[in-house]
Amino acid sequence: MAFASFILPVFGTIWGLSLGGGLDIGYLIGVGLFSVIGFYLLRIALWNTYGEETIEILENKITYEANYNCFKDGKKEMAITVPSYSFKSVGYGEDNEGVLVISSENVQMESVVKMPMEQIESLLFILKPVANS
Repeated sequence: MAFASFILPVFGTIWGLSLGGGLDIGYLIGVGLFSVIGFYLLRIALWNTYGEETIEILENKITYEANYNCFKDGKKEMAITVPSYSFKSVGYGEDNEGVLVISSENVQMESVVKMPMEQIESLLFILKPVANS
């Protein structure tokens, strides 16, 4: 779908021009709009296939980066003093999944990756001693 969103408007524009029509603003809007839609679909497809989060917990800050394999999202840094680790339930109740939440004073960061609650509880068990030291 992402590939079709890029290619079909371009072929439509070429086809329209080859039939003798002029280069209308509608062609440019169509190509531009469908290129944005195609990029968004490509980004979702890459995230669902290759996506990974990198959360680096340092002494006074946390660095977050989303990696889509072909490109990376901008790094986000959050200054922390005393981190607090928790979870937030997401999705349907029967899925029993959640995301990791890291907060400190007035700043909060949520993970995007949904994990089973057992894995989150194991991760929180590992992270709690780090927060207390």
